[in-house]
Amino acid sequence: MKRAEHALPPTRSFSLGFSLLNPVKRTNLKCTHSPLDKCVMCGTLPLILICIKDEDVSLDAEAVMKQLAPRPVKYFAQVDTTNDIAMQWLRDGAPTGAVVIADEQRKGKGRHGRTWQTPPGVALAMSVVLHPPAQWLSQTTMLSAVAVAELCEHVAAPDVSIKWPNDVLVAGRKVCGILSEVAWEGNRLVGVVTGIGVNVRIDFSGSELQDTAISLEHAVGRVLNRLDLLDYLLARIDHWAARVGTDVLFEAWRSRMTIFGQLVRVESANEVIAGIAEKVEPDGTLYIRKNDGTLFPALAGDVSLRQER
Repeated sequence: MKRAEHALPPTRSFSLGFSLLNPVKRTNLKCTHSPLDKCVMCGTLPLILICIKDEDVSLDAEAVMKQLAPRPVKYFAQVDTTNDIAMQWLRDGAPTGAVVIADEQRKGKGRHGRTWQTPPGVALAMSVVLHPPAQWLSQTTMLSAVAVAELCEHVAAPDVSIKWPNDVLVAGRKVCGILSEVAWEGNRLVGVVTGIGVNVRIDFSGSELQDTAISLEHAVGRVLNRLDLLDYLLARIDHWAARVGTDVLFEAWRSRMTIFGQLVRVESANEVIAGIAEKVEPDGTLYIRKNDGTLFPALAGDVSLRQER
């Protein structure tokens, strides 16, 4: 049978990817900061990480394969987008948990066709193959958000939460981007590719994102090993992938939400809805109580949500 890829819609994408607007400042051998700078190695101010340990400047392919074995892994020092490679691998029969990893990503995929860049040495950039039941497609992005939130909690990042539908926040700022793409053969679900990017040591200072984005090392004040972060995150994705469609996954996602009872604006292609965020459902739908008392269902991937202040 000839393969035809469809989607419901062809791409459901729910994320803000991280983009680098300023060059990442870094030294590879030792700290060379002045007393006015700050990094987790020399301890000076302000708190912006710009030092990288020699062994973590780039993910080493041999080390990645060894630590993640026996997981199916494709590693690249540089790619345009891990999602495209993972999608082809999915079509070729990749199992659940197979992962494409890149140290540098030049054209990462974001919502509405946006692209973003992951410079080498500063982030986790990967795409994971999943095979969920078709009725629980929306929970693939949900499980990834929970896994990233658990990673942040694991390294003791402060004030970890999830902003509907899948923005993971640390101290109120975004630390990751998640984008899911679905492949079909006619009416049969082939599988899902979920792209995940986690800011580890991107310097957002002086950029338009400095008040809305954050990196893990900045948040916790110490150097983190990206290979260890990668291993832990994939283990948590495995854990939740086995629990898609269960109450425990839904509750892990719902319990980290911070918007309930607050005034929000939901923007779709045809209308803008304002009201109180009241509840979420296991399929990811957010219900907004409008001024006229009716409930408006907001569907992940179809709208953007902005919390009113």
